[in-house]
Amino acid sequence: MGLHYILQHLDRPETYVRILFVDFSSAFNTIIPNLLLPKLTQLSVPTSVCQWINSFLTDRQQLVRLGKYTSSTRTISTGAPQGCVLSPLLFSLYTNDCTSKDPSVKLLKFADDTTLIGLIQDGDESAYRQEVEQLAVWCSLNNLALNTLKTVEMTVDFRRNPSALPPLTIMDSTVTAVESFRFLGTTISQDLKWDTHIDSIVKKAQQRLYFLCQLRKFNLPQELLKQFYSAIIESVLCTSITVWFSSATKSDLRRLQRVVRTAERIIGTTLPSLQELYSSRVSKRAGRITLDPSHPAHSLFELLPSGRRYRALSTRTTRHRNSFFPQAI
Repeated sequence: MGLHYILQHLDRPETYVRILFVDFSSAFNTIIPNLLLPKLTQLSVPTSVCQWINSFLTDRQQLVRLGKYTSSTRTISTGAPQGCVLSPLLFSLYTNDCTSKDPSVKLLKFADDTTLIGLIQDGDESAYRQEVEQLAVWCSLNNLALNTLKTVEMTVDFRRNPSALPPLTIMDSTVTAVESFRFLGTTISQDLKWDTHIDSIVKKAQQRLYFLCQLRKFNLPQELLKQFYSAIIESVLCTSITVWFSSATKSDLRRLQRVVRTAERIIGTTLPSLQELYSSRVSKRAGRITLDPSHPAHSLFELLPSGRRYRALSTRTTRHRNSFFPQAI
């Protein structure tokens, strides 16, 4: 959805985008139960559940064991246990009231991964900078520490003669500008091309082909080889495939397909092509969005008066036309 906001905005003249990738210091460890419980109450969480969560987070016994040595026990009433299934959910609820007030600034959150997207028109960055300041204030009020050393910013600007942009500062610290960033497993570059991301997944998939060869040498049945390929190699090739496949170059797609063909020779059977996998996943993802009115992209799927087809999105640039939503609709 974030990429759609960016591409849709860049369809207009005199626009660019500033993307802030926020990093928190020990995010889960800084949750304060006394701050979390009122937020849960506002979200209509039953009182009994709130009490259970409070009991779960407070007066926890913790110690450190290294070999035969064990530290003394400490009682902790701050944070959520690392590795706990409940912790990402609690953090999402804890940050639920952290929102953007301006429609030109999109705040995207996935557990402790937070991204602020400033859609800049005619060089006016006031709304974006104000939202960054508000985010810093909200974090200080909610005991979350912004890691300014790991928080970075990326600018996407396709204007013909872009001027140098003033740096962004957070708490008197200048934010580092980067040309690419790995976000939720996908490497996003400021030119919105996918060669860097595809380089990484091809390399990873080729490394895993070695294990497929080894299993073949041990005469593993063909069906088990196919299952191994699907779980270990195909899963890598298809990571966020609905985001990048339609915008990838033919050269990059050929490199990816060569990995599939190599696996076919090792296993001795035909495997689904990446085009087939992409089409299937686009269809499934679009279907889920149309059935979920709460999804932020649900309104993009607008039926024509006939009720048989969806209205095509208006796009001006090829990069927007080749992105997920125009392709899905």
